[in-house]
Amino acid sequence: MADKNNRGDAVVVIGLGRFGGALAAELAARDIEVLGVDSDSRNVQEFSGQLTHVVQADSTDPDAMEQLGIAEFGRAVVGIGTNIESSVLTTSILVDLGVADIWAKAISHQHGRILRRVGAHHVVQPEADMGERVAHLVTGRMLDFVEIDEDYALVKTKAPTWADGKTLGELGIRSTYGVTIVGIKKSGSGFTYATSDTLVQHGDTLLVAGDTEKTERFSEET
Repeated sequence: MADKNNRGDAVVVIGLGRFGGALAAELAARDIEVLGVDSDSRNVQEFSGQLTHVVQADSTDPDAMEQLGIAEFGRAVVGIGTNIESSVLTTSILVDLGVADIWAKAISHQHGRILRRVGAHHVVQPEADMGERVAHLVTGRMLDFVEIDEDYALVKTKAPTWADGKTLGELGIRSTYGVTIVGIKKSGSGFTYATSDTLVQHGDTLLVAGDTEKTERFSEET
């Protein structure tokens, strides 16, 4: 295999189940070199031809991982979910191999904490993250919700009626609500950057950034 410097953008995806498989296929569709690894021959067969390389191997075997040249890859995703022991062992091996950017799927907060302790750089909980996002959309006026970091969110919401006909400078939303309007979308056009001179009108869509609770509170304004 090529040396590590030539493979920094390549990704190894370990565990080609529902999450890992979808992720690997999406990366491949974006013309990113992907090595898919799974212990189940059925998953390997399913993704053969879709990814750059697909191999059947035991990711908890350090020798097997080393022979696959995993250390040459700049990024790795551990998509193993249900088998926590395999997930943690695999992540630990990736750390030992010196993979610079390791993403790991967790099925619980406790699982996530363990993954971070053994060296995962990023932990994702697809089911929990999606559940939280949908809960925000179902219960409020939000059009979309993304938690960028712990306690910091980006929210898409309709402009409140009391903002109609006023500029953002006149409204003083940042001082009143502690959030920042970073973008605005007028009917029939795309999002543009918001400034203090931006005029807000009925039907406008706002992109709001700030503390999660404060963005939630602002999105409930009518």
